[in-house]
Amino acid sequence: MSLTSAAEKQVAVAAVRRACVLASSVFNKLVKNETLTKDDKSPVTVADYSAQAVINTVLSRTFPDDPIVGEEDAADLRLESASTLRSRIVELANEALTADLRAGEQPTWGLGPDSAQTVEELLSTIDRGNYAGGRSGRMWALDPIDGTKGFLRGEQYAVCLALIINSRVELGVIGCPNLPVSASDPSGPRGCIFVAVRGQGAHQLPLDDPFSSTPTPISIPTFTQETLNLLESVEKAHAKLSFNEKVASNLGITRPPTRMDSQAKYCSLARGDGGVYLRMPTGVGYKEKIWDHAPGSLLVEEAGGVVSDSRGEPLDFGLGRTLGENFGVIAAGKHVHSKVLDAVKRVKEEEETSQ
Repeated sequence: MSLTSAAEKQVAVAAVRRACVLASSVFNKLVKNETLTKDDKSPVTVADYSAQAVINTVLSRTFPDDPIVGEEDAADLRLESASTLRSRIVELANEALTADLRAGEQPTWGLGPDSAQTVEELLSTIDRGNYAGGRSGRMWALDPIDGTKGFLRGEQYAVCLALIINSRVELGVIGCPNLPVSASDPSGPRGCIFVAVRGQGAHQLPLDDPFSSTPTPISIPTFTQETLNLLESVEKAHAKLSFNEKVASNLGITRPPTRMDSQAKYCSLARGDGGVYLRMPTGVGYKEKIWDHAPGSLLVEEAGGVVSDSRGEPLDFGLGRTLGENFGVIAAGKHVHSKVLDAVKRVKEEEETSQ
């Protein structure tokens, strides 16, 4: 990776921090202060689009030739029926873009008091995330709000950005506004940014001021069978939790799993809050998106871990916008991963035999 001046890293951290501040603002304005019906996900929609607009603006100004694989596109926002939603997104995106410059930011990145954009400019910026992905060249993968239900509950969600070069993740940045700075102090300060550059290790930064603090190196500790536990999704629709229970039993794990939404699980694994992240497919045909795993996988690898599918094969980020056929994800420390992989294979064989 040609990080001649660490420019990509600085830009990515700044963009993710701005998007995290925006997401927190959306939560405070549209979730805490409004009565939502059970199925009303409009605040997530607002946060998704406006966060993507902010990050795409920064990437477009700093690396204009780099394509972006983003979760959202602006087609629905251009409809007349979306005028109210569109206005909210434009307002919040411009609020984030025009906030005063902070340490580590540059006005040429499209940030600062004079950086407001028109409606059409913002919609076009969101649409820069329409790249189809591929095997060669540079591209950014973005999930503006990962963990939508966690966001709505005021629990864990993440802003996730990765730089992929020739199918290999070279830079990963994950912002977790609600994650405790220290797992040992769950009621203490919250808000972290996790950064990994290939070959340079994994680090944690404070979300509120990432450029004025010395990065804290993080690594996966050696777990014993007594201290090992699983990190898994809150939502049953996102992972086959019954399968996870069988794997845990097969491994002799007695500690209960830690459940949270989003790539915050990768972050928690990388700093030792949990020992194994296991995500097995819940159905036939679903394909994991590259933005859901690109930054987190590099973070875990740089923290001393291994990430693979359930066959032990590395995740392939050169297939397009997805990881292709869904064989699940296993992430763990190097000393544990092979044991988990063997347990997964045993449980799969047992399930196939009993059918």
